[in-house]
Amino acid sequence: MSNQSDRDKPPDILYDDTLVRFLEELWGDGFLSPGGPEEVTRTVEGIDLTGATVLDIGCGTAGATMALVRDHGAVRVIGIDVEAPVCGWARQRIERNGLSDRIEVRLVEPGPLPFDDASFDVVFSKDSIVHIADKETLARDVYRLLRPGGWFVASDWLISHDEKPSPAMATYIAAEGLDFGMASPDRYRAALEQAGFVDIELRNRNPWYREVARAELERLRGSDRPRFVEAVGPDELAHQIELWEAMVPVLDSGEHCPHHLRGRRPV
Repeated sequence: MSNQSDRDKPPDILYDDTLVRFLEELWGDGFLSPGGPEEVTRTVEGIDLTGATVLDIGCGTAGATMALVRDHGAVRVIGIDVEAPVCGWARQRIERNGLSDRIEVRLVEPGPLPFDDASFDVVFSKDSIVHIADKETLARDVYRLLRPGGWFVASDWLISHDEKPSPAMATYIAAEGLDFGMASPDRYRAALEQAGFVDIELRNRNPWYREVARAELERLRGSDRPRFVEAVGPDELAHQIELWEAMVPVLDSGEHCPHHLRGRRPV
């Protein structure tokens, strides 16, 4: 999450080098959203990934992708992303960690997922499908890719309703500058139901992240400020502080409500 509007970057690149440095400084190596491997564990809780073939939608710089193998026993993971620089950094991290035999990263075009029907035991995503506005088409495509009995397991940024965002929420979304296509829990549930999923669960993570985000803002303003200035410079840090100042109120109101999502394709 970042305000990109005042920083030069290549056309069509959202997650440039500066943003990735900032997010990894804040959230840990390989993680472009909060919670680290512990949040991956909470997202997949109760789902046995041992020996599973997994698709990771929006793999970013591969922190969560590697956790699926290292911590949860996935035998093979294909991570996909739409930005070439991010895919390059992910491949480098995977190679450095000796996991190239179990993890593959592919650059894909936005649109239908380029895999055969029933290719995966689990489809996973960590805070990436917010960039996909058409949740209904996404749900149908994920359902198609899963083998019978397979699980879709994700975390994502949601808005609490499907009406026009409040002025505070509109300010926050504009500050993100990351083409967010946020949807409500009701819309996600309906999309999963219409696609054919069963055992659907949505868990509101707002109570967790609103406290985490407040602590993150204090880090940016206070004790960790020198680290962030060294990593990305004072101007970029000022942008990020402004963004967190816009985000905390909509987390406090509940309008911004990160969720865990899951559903199973019937056998």
